[in-house]
Amino acid sequence: MSDPISTLAPGGFVPRQAVAFADAAGFAVPVGMATPLPVATLIAPAASTALTGTATTSLVAGPFTPELGRAIWLTLSGTWSGNVALERSTDGGATRLPLTVGGQSWATFAANANEPIGEETVSGATYYLSVTLSSGTLSYQVAQ
Repeated sequence: MSDPISTLAPGGFVPRQAVAFADAAGFAVPVGMATPLPVATLIAPAASTALTGTATTSLVAGPFTPELGRAIWLTLSGTWSGNVALERSTDGGATRLPLTVGGQSWATFAANANEPIGEETVSGATYYLSVTLSSGTLSYQVAQ
């Protein structure tokens, strides 16, 4: 606790000011140890439409058009053998390029996965899955 504030002459009082925020009912709640300032941001569900499907043969699935500034999740499941490569396009799918780090492709999968693959910041960018199956059934989802 801080040192007490003197109320000696000339005033004899100390005006108090406090930061407050509105509670769920709209009443002011002073900020304190029991009621800290709320700092969590509430985010509405993404408006993008997930790319989902099942593959039993090789195919290219897409496009997935992400909402900007949100994590994009790739989920692969099932009993399958082969490779799945996530690709990105900025020209409507005419050119699809693999995701790379340091010039090396990294978004190629040969097993089930459930992971974020990045956030998009370029308007109009789209994502595709290039699926090369040897056997089995693959379920996939690219979503936010």
